[in-house]
Amino acid sequence: MNVTAAESHIMEALWERSPRTTDEIIAEVAPAQNWGEATVKTLINRLLKKGAIRSERIEGKTRYTPVLQRADYVQTESQDLLDRLFGGRLEPLVAHFARHRALKPGELERLKRLIQQIEEEGGDGR
Repeated sequence: MNVTAAESHIMEALWERSPRTTDEIIAEVAPAQNWGEATVKTLINRLLKKGAIRSERIEGKTRYTPVLQRADYVQTESQDLLDRLFGGRLEPLVAHFARHRALKPGELERLKRLIQQIEEEGGDGR
């Protein structure tokens, strides 16, 4: 399921707390993105049509809940990025960040531990 960058702001609000009404989503997302109410409502409707969220009437108000789980979204987005920019290969991605962004204290050690853990689990990272 393809969720656009704009739609992802609505999803983040719902992953953080749900169910939420339209007004609650607008109150959180619109000011942060400098969007009007109509924009937020349009994005909510797009997500409903895609099946990423669902609506239900609770106490006389329509409330929205995510159907798409954040972990599934992150997996799809990260794999798309890896495929698009690095031919699906993880090594060039890691090398790129290691060369162009200073590692924070402890990051290199955590990466080494992660690699060791992956090797101990059979090498596939799962």
